[in-house]
Amino acid sequence: MTEPARTTPLQAVRPFVNALFNPITRRFIHWLPGFAIIAYRGRRSGKSYRTPINVFRDGEAFVVALTYGPDVQWVKNVLASGEAELEIRRRHIRLEQPVLFEDPTRHLMPAIVRFALGLMGVSYFLRMTRSTVEAEPARKVPAWVP
Repeated sequence: MTEPARTTPLQAVRPFVNALFNPITRRFIHWLPGFAIIAYRGRRSGKSYRTPINVFRDGEAFVVALTYGPDVQWVKNVLASGEAELEIRRRHIRLEQPVLFEDPTRHLMPAIVRFALGLMGVSYFLRMTRSTVEAEPARKVPAWVP
């Protein structure tokens, strides 16, 4: 028996979003309700990355809707390292203990988001708990620094 597909219909637009939309939205997306930036390190390169995400609180945890499915690189990197940093409204929250789960009912999402995610075929989520060690605020790096 083969494993069911773990992708969403949005996979087709992903290259466009990554190349054009993400660089622009990284500047302001953390101010929009339900959105944030997740900062993490590459599991092989060690390079720092910042990816816009759709995230919601669940008590002391945060649940990320995986709009492109669970097989994207940022999810693999976070699962491998076991930690990430969430940037919401200029606040930095260290997260740990990532748990990947499937929920076709999307019961942890607000009703309007549940409906929209249902239309997009999203049923995978990543849940992370707030670390007991707070994250340091991100430092501004001059544009000329590689």
